[in-house]
Amino acid sequence: MEVKKILWPTDFSTKAEAALPHVKMLMEQYQAEIHVLYVIEDLAHHEGWYGTYAEDHIEKLLRQFKQRAPERLNQICERHLEGCPNYIKHVVVGEPAREILKFIKEHDIDQVVMATKGERNDYQFGSVVERVVKNSPVPVTTIPA
Repeated sequence: MEVKKILWPTDFSTKAEAALPHVKMLMEQYQAEIHVLYVIEDLAHHEGWYGTYAEDHIEKLLRQFKQRAPERLNQICERHLEGCPNYIKHVVVGEPAREILKFIKEHDIDQVVMATKGERNDYQFGSVVERVVKNSPVPVTTIPA
């Protein structure tokens, strides 16, 4: 199987970073592009749980996340990925699993590498990675966090 494009979704947690050595190994082995994806969770769909927020409050939070995300992605690139020569950084807003699956199809990704759990998960296998593994049209490699 030829691998030209690899997706590494991150939530900026140290758990997500556990997948980086494998991502780097695949990039070197296949000379592949690495797409680093950060999904800003859409707060609007939580409205019923947390009460009613003014739309301007939600927009303000989203603006803050959107401003910080590129800085965080750049930090990862500089610290762990040698400046990201073959890495393409992406930031989207939505439900994480849904956005990852959508990204796979829209960008013709050949393989996904992700940690088994993210920032807010205490279980061995997080809900986002579970949904991605079960619904992905391409192979997903999971790395224990």
